[in-house]
Amino acid sequence: MDDVALGAPPAGPDPSAGRRPSARPVVSGAAADGSAGSVVSGAAADGSAGVVSGAAADGSAGAVVSAPHPDWVRSYAARRGRRSALTEERLARFLPSRRIPSGPLDATAVFGRSAPLVLEVGCGHGAAAVAYAIAFPSQDVLAVDVHTPGVARLLAAADAAGVANLRVELGDAVHLLADRLAPASLAAVHLFFPDPWPKAKHAKRRFVRPLTLDLVHSRLAEGGILLVATDDDGYAEHTLAELAAHGGFDVVVGDRPSWRPEDGFEAKGRAAGRTVTEVRATRR
Repeated sequence: MDDVALGAPPAGPDPSAGRRPSARPVVSGAAADGSAGSVVSGAAADGSAGVVSGAAADGSAGAVVSAPHPDWVRSYAARRGRRSALTEERLARFLPSRRIPSGPLDATAVFGRSAPLVLEVGCGHGAAAVAYAIAFPSQDVLAVDVHTPGVARLLAAADAAGVANLRVELGDAVHLLADRLAPASLAAVHLFFPDPWPKAKHAKRRFVRPLTLDLVHSRLAEGGILLVATDDDGYAEHTLAELAAHGGFDVVVGDRPSWRPEDGFEAKGRAAGRTVTEVRATRR
């Protein structure tokens, strides 16, 4: 797989145009007032309202959860425990200057420039996010994860490397995509070694599923790239099947991009004989 060196994201067409029919919620381009607030609309398979509607009742931006839907589930496992003193120190020292403000993202204001924006979902300890920010200084990187120890390590690494083009968010990437990122605002989305949820009863928790692919597709500019890496064969097959069913991406399987470092978990997987599948999906 070639390195992902992106130009400025072009203005994409209406992301809901040309999509396959579906009874589940679909991603719409914008709210009736032209804002990015309307993110998921339509009816669920049982005829109920879609999960996310447009602007809140008070007119503010952001999504309103209107009804449950089987696709709208957590793709991560909650972890409980006390934060270490080191984690607390790193968060207190670095998070205020690196965390994006609440509400819809104004990337130009946050980064102080207009540049291609890359989102890393589930950034873990941040090795890939920091490496990308270093390798492509003309692009901006937003790394999101729910687990604070990993984000704290990322913050320390970013500070040590002196990268200015990286910001973070603590929270659910699905809600970030749905509520706070505008249509066609991303040049790329990176998803490296997500939880494979191998048990059949947990398959609905996989990040790659119809709802999230709709969200990713709508938030990517035309020609934007989704990169997925996994060392779980079942997840790789699942990802390729979901992308094929979606129909909005051109998909190839290739090699690890040279800028992405091999982290400890990946190295252990290779040592155990697991094969890493690298998927590159380009938004049509």
